[in-house]
Amino acid sequence: MVQVPHQDTDLVNWSELARTRGELGTAFLRILGYFREDGVKSIAAVEEAFRARNAAALVVPAHTLKGESAQFGAYRLSAMSEEIEMTARRCVETHESPDELIETIVALRPCFTETLALLDRDANPLVARRPVTFGRRVETPTQGFGRAG
Repeated sequence: MVQVPHQDTDLVNWSELARTRGELGTAFLRILGYFREDGVKSIAAVEEAFRARNAAALVVPAHTLKGESAQFGAYRLSAMSEEIEMTARRCVETHESPDELIETIVALRPCFTETLALLDRDANPLVARRPVTFGRRVETPTQGFGRAG
């Protein structure tokens, strides 16, 4: 199987998300909330482990994030987490520092945030109609996020 770089992977696989939504039924929003909470913790643990250059400490939170992301069809986040997990495992075996992961780890939190925004909009269609507050500025989705409008 050819490994696809995470940059080329869709943020969300909508078919997988629909399957998960169908399987979870009324529990979907609750489980999505757990994913949000666990994801924040996993990302913080990955970042902390990387700052300490502790490859062994990267494995479990990356593995957790990989599985939970895949469940919601968040394939890019899952691919990034898998890259972190597998590289960290190799680094543990070879007694190397995980420095090569810096770009992926720096991109992990923004990917998580962007993915959650998509999942939230899908879970609650009214979210897309509400203005979004950025500091003191209020933007509607049609103005584009993060740009002066």
